[in-house]
This record gives sequence, structure tokens and C-alpha cells, in this order.
Amino acid sequence: MSNPIKLSKKEKSWILYDCGNSAYSMAITTALFPVYFGMFKGGSGMDIGYFNSIASILVALISPILGTIADYKDVKKRFFAFFAMLGIIFTGAIAVVPNGQWQLLIGVYIVTAIGFSGANIFYDAFLVDVSVDANMDSVSTKGFAYGYIASVVPFTISLVVVFLIGLDQMLGYQLGFVITALWWGLFTIPMLRHVRQVHYVEREPNPIKNSFIRLGRTFVNIKKHKTVFAFLIAYFLYIDGVDTIIKMAVPYATDSLGLDPSDVFMLLGILLVIQLIAFPCALLYGVLAKKYSTKKMIIVAIITYIITTIFAFMMTQLWHVFILGALIGSAQGGIQALSRSYFAKIIPKKNSNEFFGFYNVFGKFAAIIGPTLMALVATITGVTRYSILAIIPLFILGLILFLFLPEYQS
Repeated sequence: MSNPIKLSKKEKSWILYDCGNSAYSMAITTALFPVYFGMFKGGSGMDIGYFNSIASILVALISPILGTIADYKDVKKRFFAFFAMLGIIFTGAIAVVPNGQWQLLIGVYIVTAIGFSGANIFYDAFLVDVSVDANMDSVSTKGFAYGYIASVVPFTISLVVVFLIGLDQMLGYQLGFVITALWWGLFTIPMLRHVRQVHYVEREPNPIKNSFIRLGRTFVNIKKHKTVFAFLIAYFLYIDGVDTIIKMAVPYATDSLGLDPSDVFMLLGILLVIQLIAFPCALLYGVLAKKYSTKKMIIVAIITYIITTIFAFMMTQLWHVFILGALIGSAQGGIQALSRSYFAKIIPKKNSNEFFGFYNVFGKFAAIIGPTLMALVATITGVTRYSILAIIPLFILGLILFLFLPEYQS
């Protein structure tokens, strides 16, 4: 039996950032903001799918060139800090958008999404700077696992503020957004203090021009990295379904089950259960990947998501959401963490930002398709339940392509 991996200070600092930004994923992307937006604007929370797509398009367009520029020495952390601060500040700003100005609210939300996703480009790419190939599965899964459990704290505080202490409900949500921003900012500090860029491209004259040249060269030559290219196509498909379920779970369950405000409180509580289940399961995926291979465990996660999507279509009772939450929690951290570490192992280390720029392009453009399909199907049919079926083909196609990828050997 292998000895547990002892984490270095920079690995711990990298993991702690996941503890911070997971609060955003939980409160803003998944839980509080979709409900708040429905109350703020009136009508269905499913509209948020369109705005998630807009944010994803904007991030996807800037990811490759930002990643290419950030490969230069001492640039990666500056870009990371800028986008993290952008996301943190505007998350707090959600709370001060005047009532009735839902267009401004959406604008602020889109900026938070750009900050969150932009910072993640460089955060993911820092994995090659803080760890070695043999440890990447473990470090990556620990990031997601501890992120899940840490996000429970600010989210629980937010739920208490929103529902249990007698404040006006809108004010309670607004305080929840401020709590989320403060939590995210606090756990960003160790990353900024202790993590340094190790792999880089040396500075050269005309860095912007040369970044575009390198970007074009990488785009042309990426097909020569056959495993990288094939993985990105498969990832594009299956991660679309994953991101869609993460972003649309609350509005889907609320609309499809016809929940009233008291039921929504229970639904948000179920999200806490998801986080608690996701914590040990993400760690388990890391352990099993070491024993059976990263590829096999990603396949298990994709199949789990296919089953989860079918169950989501079939559920008719509120208690079914507990089962849905358990299914989501069992695979969510594993598929995200192992996809990240698998990719980090197969790319050239000194060009990690450049390649993770493409990784994020594929991920973000994938995130456009699922929410848009769900919103369109719900709009056309008038039945929210049918919308979830639109993402099943994405999982199946992604799985088929991923089956042809080789096992990675460190």
C-alpha cells in the first residue's frame, strides 16, 4: 500500500483557492443567484441559461490569447490576480444593484462569471507549477474535494441569513452575495503569496504580436498532439453535460417540480447534501485513479452522469431530488478533477497556459450548448422536464470518443 502524499506549501495554497472559488460556484452559479434572479425579474429562472451562455462565449473568445501571453515569465500570476479580483469585487456588487434594474444585474453577473472563469484558466494551468505528474491526480481531486466541503460554510451562513433570522428575503440574498465575495477573497490570499510560475517561455520583443504567432502555430500544430486533440473533442462533449447540470440544476428542479418558496428552501438544503457527498467521492476518485487509471475513472464518471440525467427526467417528487443530489455529488468532483489532471499530464509544461487556454475554450464553448439547448427546449415545448433530455447525446458522444484515448503512463 502506497504512503499518503505529503502536500507542499504551494500545493496546499493551490488547493485553498479551490476552497474559495467553490463558494462562488455554489452560491452564485448553482443556488442563490438563479433563485434571486427569478425573484428580482419575475418569471422563470430558466432564463439564466441564456446569460450563462453569453458569459461562456466571452471567456472562450479571450482564453487562447490570454493563455498564450501568460506563458511568458512572471505573467501568469498577474493575470490570475486580475481576474480573481474582478470576480470577487463584482460578486459583492450584485448585492447593491437597485431593485427593478434586472438588465444591470445580468451585466454584473456576467462580469462575475468572466472573473471566475478567467481566473480558473490560470489556476488550472498552475497545477503544472505546483505539482509533478505522479501527484497531479491526487492534488487535483483534493482541490475539488476540499472546495466542496469548504463551500458549505459560507453557503450555510447564507441560508441562515436568507431564511432563518427574519430579514427581508431580498436583503438576506444580498448579504449572502457579500459573504460569498469575502470568503472567495480570503482563500485567494495563500495562492497569491506562495505559488510561483515555474514553467514558462522566456520574454521576447513584441510579446503581444509573438503571442498571436505562437497561438496560431499551436492551433495549426495541435492536431500533431493526437492525444491532446482527441481528448479536447471528447472533453468538449461530456463536460458540456456536466457544466449544464451544475448551472441549471436548481432552476430545472424548481420549474419541473413546480416548487413554491418553502420547497426552494429545502432544495437549497439538498445542495448542501450534494457538497457533503462530493467531498469523499472526489477524494475516492483520486485514490481509484491511482489504482485503476485516470481514464477508467473518467469513464465511470461519464456513465454516472448519463444515469443521473435519465433519473432527472423521470423524477416527480421532491424527495427524488435527494437521490439526484447523491448521484451528482458522487461524480461531479471526480470528472472535473481527473479531466484537469489528465490534460495537465499530456501537454508540454512550459506551454501550460497556452494549452489550458484551449482547454478552457473547449470547456466554455461546450458550456454554451447545454444551457442554451435546455432553455430552447423548455421555451419551445413549454415543458421544462423535456429540456434535460437534450444533454444525454453529449455524454454518449463524449464517452464514445474518450474510449479511444490511450491510458496515460507517468
